[in-house]
Amino acid sequence: MQPPHPPLPTTTAPKDIEWRLPRHARSVGRARELFREQAASWGLPQEVTATAELLLSELMTNAYRHAKVPAGREIWARCVVTNERVRVTVTDANDTLPTPGTASPDAESGRGLALVAALADDWCAERRGCGIGKELWFELATTPSNHGQ
Repeated sequence: MQPPHPPLPTTTAPKDIEWRLPRHARSVGRARELFREQAASWGLPQEVTATAELLLSELMTNAYRHAKVPAGREIWARCVVTNERVRVTVTDANDTLPTPGTASPDAESGRGLALVAALADDWCAERRGCGIGKELWFELATTPSNHGQ
């Protein structure tokens, strides 16, 4: 009989994580999955996680569909959590900043940035400081009492 294994040491999960994914349709679902797993490990509230996952999906979809760049370029997704906020950033190699569109009631797409603007506490689209590409980010309050302020 072997002695019992000692418990594994517990560590605090990092509060800043980045994923680099290929510019491919499958990366949208993969980013959602990675985010969900990370949010659970950080103990983010379910409401915050669900909203952030939806908005991440919209930004990843925009980067996949509209960032026409050479083959091999990646889409980066980053999540940073503080005590009060979660910020999710999506970066791609295309310099063209998105412009919110007006979707017809029966359109199947074209509402991504409108959703971000409506649901995020803050958001921005800006060119990257290094001169290549752009990043879009949004922030959500991590506690319901702070949400919408």
